[in-house]
Amino acid sequence: MGIAVALPDAGAAGTAPPPHEYGCPILPAGNQLNRDISHAPVDPNSPSYIASVGLGAHLHPDFGSNPAYGIPYAVVGSHQAKVPITFTEYGGESDPGPYPIPAAAPVEGAGQPGDRHVLVLQRGSCRLYEMYSAARTGAGWDAGSGAVFNLRSNALRPAGWTSADAAGLPILPLLARYPEVRAGRIDHALRVTVPRTQRGYIRPATHFASSSSDPRLPPMGLRLRLKAGFSLAGFQGQALIVLRALKRYGLVVADNGSPWFVTGAPDPRWKDEDLDQLKRVPGSAFQAVLSGSIVRGH
Repeated sequence: MGIAVALPDAGAAGTAPPPHEYGCPILPAGNQLNRDISHAPVDPNSPSYIASVGLGAHLHPDFGSNPAYGIPYAVVGSHQAKVPITFTEYGGESDPGPYPIPAAAPVEGAGQPGDRHVLVLQRGSCRLYEMYSAARTGAGWDAGSGAVFNLRSNALRPAGWTSADAAGLPILPLLARYPEVRAGRIDHALRVTVPRTQRGYIRPATHFASSSSDPRLPPMGLRLRLKAGFSLAGFQGQALIVLRALKRYGLVVADNGSPWFVTGAPDPRWKDEDLDQLKRVPGSAFQAVLSGSIVRGH
């Protein structure tokens, strides 16, 4: 498990109740990933950060009704049997098994090449088990890395450790998930990928995935906010709910990848024609906010 680290206060906007699903908080109310950043000061490096991601590139919903599109997750009961996990890449930075991963747990990409994340939320314990580059093998699983998060806790990964994600962050709490959109609001930041990052991170991120010391590149854990003045007129349905969240909670830089790709969990109830509206939002509509000090690699 991670180590407990004191986090900054939620800020002037106050602390709202945390998201809840399956009887579990999706991290505590004061957790940084649930922090309202609508009034946070703009980072002086915002123009450089946004330009590096792409002013003319547009938001892209990296999820939808297609089960092969997005990062799925499974929910299991408190009596789910635990199975052995063999780590193949980052065992020294992974929480050891066994994990309560069912044999039929969905794997990101549905058999296609890619990051092959597996996410499992356990009811009762409210533990989150996440794996990267996962594959079923024998009685258990192989994984490039793995992390366990207590969703009732603000504990972080040890400094410098990865998780199942490049930034060392949990993935599930940052996904756009259909149940919350159906309820009418998203009360947390969303995960985003950017083409290049610098060799540094801002907590609650704990890991970087770059050799670049270029200060114009965003660090892992940076928060990006949709500008208050960006008009939401003409947007509707599920896309409107996502955009409102991006003004209030923003995006968190969590991995290197395609510009402005926002991650969610696949669900047959997503309306892809609604989500396509997000592709009208340019990178120039965003700004980076002061998110904390950068822990730089040496």
